[in-house]
Amino acid sequence: MSAKSPQSKKSNGRVADLQMVAHAALPTRYGRFTIYGFKGCGPLEEAVALVRGKLHGKAAPLVRVHSQCLTGDVLTSLRCDCRAQLELSLKKIGQASSGILLYLPQEGRGIGLMNKLRAYELQDGGMDTVEANETLGFAADARDYEFSAQILRKLGATRIRLLSNNPEKVRQLESSGIRVVERVPCQPRISKMSRAYLKTKKRKMGHLLEGI
Repeated sequence: MSAKSPQSKKSNGRVADLQMVAHAALPTRYGRFTIYGFKGCGPLEEAVALVRGKLHGKAAPLVRVHSQCLTGDVLTSLRCDCRAQLELSLKKIGQASSGILLYLPQEGRGIGLMNKLRAYELQDGGMDTVEANETLGFAADARDYEFSAQILRKLGATRIRLLSNNPEKVRQLESSGIRVVERVPCQPRISKMSRAYLKTKKRKMGHLLEGI
């Protein structure tokens, strides 16, 4: 029996199912972006995209597909490197000629916030992040990037430079019609508290991390 996933069924990659809800200027400390809200068919299919520059130029835009992490992104948890990756990505995209920060509600690598907190509790008892997810009956990583690919296609970004350490993210995007012309490492400075977490991601999930 395969591990369960809380993700909804996807819409077979049809961009026609995707709705751009609104867009507005968004000045940030990393530069001026345009923020777009997108909604799909499923209950979990919504995301925001921060866009900078012209996406149809010669150079492929620099893209970060970032999964929501309340504990890291908002509450500054040091259990993971999510906030550091988010800030590094915004900085790099802000310096690039064009780019997209796609922010997705895939908390806890797709298992949801409450289940992520249950996984934290198991980790406090000695499990690593993969063991905790699997003990709860989930895959080590339950995320799906078809909806992300739909949004990128809608924005016209079918050739991208992807800020990621995750080869599975590259594989899924390419299988959904997005050409990843370059994988750009997204590795901020490592904290002592997150080192064990990152070692597990490298050893058990194949993340491409230097110096771990």
